[in-house]
Amino acid sequence: MKSLIRFAILFFVFLFAQVFLARNLDFGYGMQLFLLPLFIMLLPFDTGVFMLMLLGFILGILADSLMNSYGLNASSLVLFAYLRPAVFTLFLPKEGYDNLKDPTLSDMGWRWFLLTYGLLLSIYLSWFFFLEVFRISEWFLLLRNTFMSFVVSFLVALVSQLFFRKRLVS
Repeated sequence: MKSLIRFAILFFVFLFAQVFLARNLDFGYGMQLFLLPLFIMLLPFDTGVFMLMLLGFILGILADSLMNSYGLNASSLVLFAYLRPAVFTLFLPKEGYDNLKDPTLSDMGWRWFLLTYGLLLSIYLSWFFFLEVFRISEWFLLLRNTFMSFVVSFLVALVSQLFFRKRLVS
């Protein structure tokens, strides 16, 4: 029950941070800060794919309704949530996942976190910007926005993982 309350609070913290803080930052060069995928990443290992997708949709549609982004966040978060178990299986440790651990940098280590979150975030951003532009002829714009947003979003995720350590989800 304690964990459920903690994740509910975390849900609204990520939503508030994305809608009222990250969206108002102007870095230039197509760079945007995305915090919402980190919430889906930090959910426990034993969270089912349906629950992941449902939470991704609710979080995304709430963000979209507050940011007027027409379902971009909802679609991208549902894709992120759907692919999370497959990517976790792809990078499964030899001993398997321990349900007492969380998918965080402090519990799983640098290599695992960099590979899994990096892959999932790049898919999320590619999908988001492809839907936003919706023209393959704008491939340079897609690549630039995806790369620049990946850099800033990934760095903020790493800093948050280092700064909050176990306090965030334990």
